[in-house]
Amino acid sequence: MAVVTSTTPSSGQTCLQIWWRRTTGSEMLRFNGGGHINHTIFCTNLSPNGGGEPQSELMEAIKRDFGSFQKMKEKMSSATVAVQGSGWGWLGFDKENGRLRIAACANQDPLQGTTGLIPLLGIDVWEHAYYLQYKNVRPDYVKAIWNIINWENINERFQAAKK
Repeated sequence: MAVVTSTTPSSGQTCLQIWWRRTTGSEMLRFNGGGHINHTIFCTNLSPNGGGEPQSELMEAIKRDFGSFQKMKEKMSSATVAVQGSGWGWLGFDKENGRLRIAACANQDPLQGTTGLIPLLGIDVWEHAYYLQYKNVRPDYVKAIWNIINWENINERFQAAKK
């Protein structure tokens, strides 16, 4: 993760931002590379021992930026369910202003390369992520996924993003 979020001395951009800019003309590379980045984050964001609420500074940042944990969940769930077709819902960190933000990305577009936000929590809403268990009822899948969110991982990502 440090490679993705750290900046290069010569440009002040992250490696992901440089990669995104250079692959804009290569849809296949961008699609497959973005898919790898997104799924790598997604897999670490989940745990069979997950759920509950975040602790410490992350919870304070959520309360500051969204009013409450419940409001953040509702806003992120709504943005994620509303993705047209396939894509991702994200909780990201805006390093420029030190705030958490909710965003959605289409297809496999990675959050940082698309919006500049550092990805903390991603929810995959491609049908392959939920169809066998939830059929085409995306809202049920998004509601249930909060029960396996690995807040320790997201807190680690938050701490790294702030550096």
